[in-house]
Amino acid sequence: MSQQHPQQPTQPCPPQQPGFGAPVPPPPKKRGIGKIAGLGCAGVLTLFLVAAVATGGGGDDSGDSSNKDKAVTADSEPKKAGPATGRSQAEQFRDCVAESGTETEKAAVEHVTKVTGADERNDVLDAAEVYTDFSGGLTGPHQGEGKLVASAFTSCYESDNGLVTVYDENGEILANANY
Repeated sequence: MSQQHPQQPTQPCPPQQPGFGAPVPPPPKKRGIGKIAGLGCAGVLTLFLVAAVATGGGGDDSGDSSNKDKAVTADSEPKKAGPATGRSQAEQFRDCVAESGTETEKAAVEHVTKVTGADERNDVLDAAEVYTDFSGGLTGPHQGEGKLVASAFTSCYESDNGLVTVYDENGEILANANY
């Protein structure tokens, strides 16, 4: 007698129809038109508020007794080329090097034609420029003299975060240094 075994199905269980067996998640809730409009209006009002604060929004308060605005007004007046003696920044730089510089620095500083930014220091980012009658730029024959001028400048002026740049007669950089 032969016994027959029932055949095992080769496929797993047939897929179930939706709604039968596993629960179906509810559809996502839709936002109401009122909620969207309310958020839009809130955004526009916030934008106007930020713009009003950024532009100052208030009037002039003449009852303010602080000196902060007065100091800014006093500093914004035009400045003279040099101190009360009327000497230019280049002359002041040459005088400083003549007092405390080496002989090679003194010879190099004789070629300085103009100095800018030496009298305006705020110790945040000070940038002084020294112009000379040398030629050739960074790779020219006078790069050594440019370095001497920059070194002499760092001996005469101090800043927490200053950079002096020395230029040749064509406006090309000869040297720079932190001072």
